Amino acid sequence: MASYSPLIDRALVVSATAHRNQARKGSQVPYIIHPVHVALLLLRHHFPDEVIIAALLHDVVEDTSTSLSELRAEFGEEVARLVAAVSEQKTEGTEPLPWKVRKEAQLRKLQHADRHIAAIKTADALHNLQATLSDLRQRGPEVWSRFRSSQSDQLWYYRSLHEVLSQRLGDHPLLAELGDALSALQHSLPAS
Repeated sequence: MASYSPLIDRALVVSATAHRNQARKGSQVPYIIHPVHVALLLLRHHFPDEVIIAALLHDVVEDTSTSLSELRAEFGEEVARLVAAVSEQKTEGTEPLPWKVRKEAQLRKLQHADRHIAAIKTADALHNLQATLSDLRQRGPEVWSRFRSSQSDQLWYYRSLHEVLSQRLGDHPLLAELGDALSALQHSLPAS
């Protein structure tokens, strides 16, 4: 990978623009922080430019008005394929889908993911878990009120995600980091 990629720079601009009016759930933190962290995790592990670009763009189709065809036109078929593979379907027609239905569908889709898709999803989940752990340390259990699911549902999802992704990534260090974050989350919750 070159030290500077105009296409990565362009993806950062597109992502920052698309997410410009969004903040991380329950906070004032600009949303762009999340895709940048996901991309940095993948960059640290030397994934190719297309994977880094898809990481920067991984939520734009799911959470903004940007379409997959726009990404395909600007960044190519491979980036569009990767983004589509990690994007959740949040509605059916005009009706929002329940959280658990969306997560179950995503888990089924990830069972057939290639290594690059699995890496993006692992980095995405890892950053989300790290942010949740940080917020739990700073704010305590009130953090859970900002989610559309319970603590036990969140734990179920991350455990299931780790299991599916381990089948796709094997012993990749990113997966070990996700496992460590998941263990830390489990230990932070009160015993039931």
